[in-house]
Amino acid sequence: MSKNIAIILAGCGYLDGAEIRESVLTLLALDTEGARYDIFAPDRDQHHVINHLSGEEVKESRNVLMESARIARGKIQDLKELDSSKYDALILPGGFGAAKNLSDFAFKGSDGKVSSDVAKTIKDFNSTNKTIGAICISPALLALALGDKKPNITIGNDESTASELQKLGAVHANTAPNEIIVDETNKLVTTAAYMFDDAPLNDIFTGIHSLVKKVIEL
Repeated sequence: MSKNIAIILAGCGYLDGAEIRESVLTLLALDTEGARYDIFAPDRDQHHVINHLSGEEVKESRNVLMESARIARGKIQDLKELDSSKYDALILPGGFGAAKNLSDFAFKGSDGKVSSDVAKTIKDFNSTNKTIGAICISPALLALALGDKKPNITIGNDESTASELQKLGAVHANTAPNEIIVDETNKLVTTAAYMFDDAPLNDIFTGIHSLVKKVIEL
């Protein structure tokens, strides 16, 4: 029987939303493994908008759900509609949106919080012993929401970011972009992906595909 996976996106574009390549590679890996999925995003304004050509902030407003719909080809639902009882697992692609729109980790580090709807979703999946996969900076959401459970996670080898996660109670392991960390106790799977800016796309896909396969296995 194919697994039913929920995915949460944080916009569209790695500097202010979901990392597009990570998101698409996640969908490709799920399709390759024969899993079905539904995509969700919160219906609210994103923290800010970045010009991805110049890297500069621009004075305009964009909606996280509407921007995420670009990646989902319109097949997306408001996060408030996500019923964890209907899914076998949850996957959170990365991008700065995870740390800006789904939480304030980008600005407050270990003093930050996950938005209430995302925190509830993570805790709902975790409390019912369902697997959660997190990519790139998204493991920070797990540390913020589940730090008291001492989750084993990775965000690659960025010492300053890893230090903030450890302050929350997380156990961090350095990894390459094509590797994963599996927390069997908490049923978490993480991979660093584009925490390595210059990583080859093949390595990114290897890590994400490995994560997806392990999420389905668990």
